[in-house]
Amino acid sequence: MQNFARTMMVLMVSLSLGACSMFGGGDKGEDLGPRTTAIGVNGYLWQATLDTLSFMPFDQVEPSGGVITTHWHSTADAPDERVKLTVRFMSQQLRSDGVRVSVVRQERKDGNWQTVPVQAATALQIEESILQRARQLRVAASN
Repeated sequence: MQNFARTMMVLMVSLSLGACSMFGGGDKGEDLGPRTTAIGVNGYLWQATLDTLSFMPFDQVEPSGGVITTHWHSTADAPDERVKLTVRFMSQQLRSDGVRVSVVRQERKDGNWQTVPVQAATALQIEESILQRARQLRVAASN
């Protein structure tokens, strides 16, 4: 359990480095709308999610349905623990409530995988990392 917690902490810290604030100040009426509407979700949020979760294998990637689901993922230092993420896109706008992350964690006990609780902060930290990356993509596109 400590290995899993340590791995998640390292992941969250590394994903959040380099971004000081979510949407920054001085927003001069900039359009926070979709970069593209062809995929049915905000393009910045979509790309940010793919970038943020790129270390995990994807199971389901449906832009028209607004869902990304990963396969089970374990780390080498915690082979008896695994996580699976589902990201749902709630808005076509680049907003803090535009993405929702669900995390399922399992531990192997006596050869069987059992679902165990996940701290609520884990999903929130992943959402924040996705939003920070989306902000970086939007800023880069405007330059």
